Amino acid sequence: MVARIDNLVTAGTFSLDGGTWELENNVWIVGDDAECIVIDAAHDAAAILKAVGGRKLLGIYCTHAHNDHIGAIAGVQSLTQASAYLHPADDVLWATVYPDAAHLPLANGQRISVAGTELEVIHTPGHSPGAVCFYAASLGSLFSGDTLFHGGPGATGRSYSDFPTIIESITTRLLTLPAATVVLTGHGESTTIGTEAPDLEAWIARGH
Repeated sequence: MVARIDNLVTAGTFSLDGGTWELENNVWIVGDDAECIVIDAAHDAAAILKAVGGRKLLGIYCTHAHNDHIGAIAGVQSLTQASAYLHPADDVLWATVYPDAAHLPLANGQRISVAGTELEVIHTPGHSPGAVCFYAASLGSLFSGDTLFHGGPGATGRSYSDFPTIIESITTRLLTLPAATVVLTGHGESTTIGTEAPDLEAWIARGH
């Protein structure tokens, strides 16, 4: 069976630098009827477990470690024992949520296999030091976390973020992908590489 992509929208809060905001997150589940992975276990462990159902959960893969993207990991792990995976450059953020829990590392170029489908880890720092995207070429899809949205790059106005770095990441590692690649974002609607690429100069001029 060919891998499919399921989307679950969960709601909760994001906290950093002394502020807290309400928001909705996209949780992405990639797999078939037998096995799957979760990309960004956000807010609602019960809803994520229901979406996984009886499938074998091979891992929980984090695009970055802001609390809204990892807050449901412990709840999902309590019933599945699935390992969490995160780029180690985001350990400082991980520790604010899970000071006593470990994760396994992700590295640029690493390959993830699920349901006969391969995803490539692309390190895209800027929104956070360890931000990554997951590129599934066979599905024509990029899971961009908070690095690239419909309408531009992710926010860089808070701790551990940097605007020139996110622009470099997007320019050199994402806009080089095929224009038809569907960008499945961490929040809000999807887009494509071809839709976002022409606006690069406008993003730079606008800054963060």
